[in-house]
Amino acid sequence: MSNENAAPDALKAKHRAMWALGDYPSVASQVIHELGGELVRECGVRQGDRVLDVAAGSGNAAIPAALVGADVVASDLTPELLEVGRHLAEVRGARLDWREADAEALPFADGEFDTVMSCVGVMFAPHHQQTADELVRVCRPGGTIGLINWTPEGFIGKMFAAMRPYAPPPPPGAQPPPLWGDPEHVHSLLGDRVTDVHARRQQLRVDRFARPEEFREFFKTCYGPTIATYRFIGEDPDRVAALDTALDDLAAHHLADGAMEWEYLLVTAHRTGA
Repeated sequence: MSNENAAPDALKAKHRAMWALGDYPSVASQVIHELGGELVRECGVRQGDRVLDVAAGSGNAAIPAALVGADVVASDLTPELLEVGRHLAEVRGARLDWREADAEALPFADGEFDTVMSCVGVMFAPHHQQTADELVRVCRPGGTIGLINWTPEGFIGKMFAAMRPYAPPPPPGAQPPPLWGDPEHVHSLLGDRVTDVHARRQQLRVDRFARPEEFREFFKTCYGPTIATYRFIGEDPDRVAALDTALDDLAAHHLADGAMEWEYLLVTAHRTGA
């Protein structure tokens, strides 16, 4: 293997391992479960449509699309999440294909899908333009691209900002995930290859956490990026305590009557062409 290829492969392996940490399916099922079905509805997915869910995780959007009757492929870099998704789909009676795949190099043909979607997934691929190019490439002309991503100004965007001083430095060329929640950034990534672009900020009501400490402990246990950050500073108890305080303060600021509002950006567009 050449050194040129070794660095990207190492980066992908690191991302794959990070999302296998903890229990992301519990985040998807207990905290953000509403988002997948909403994205499927906004994309207008119908029976018989060929649908690709990119960075699908355990199928938060892919399974609802399959239950509509679409022909769905759920792709993700992390096989552990796909295994959980297969089980969840079986329990819910959904039939779909599960494929290990990199959002920056999708193993699908040009224009293969009627709908290409991602629910808080592609935002974590490090190279945004490369990822956007792939989303467009595999969508047929006239087909739909649909995205839900956390905004920089919303709760999860602020959580990543709070963790940044404690996290490992990002690899060269990597862009911050919450940029995918900035409408101008998404417009610049997709460019004139799409039309009928609709982007709106919305709020997810999260009532899973009664106290700030509950949120912090849940994310320290279940959410890969948070777990990885704590592991990075694990030998420094002062920094661990400081990050605990930062996350508690953030959650306390957003908690009201036992619930939080988490802002996300919903984008739908059609690929140009006949």
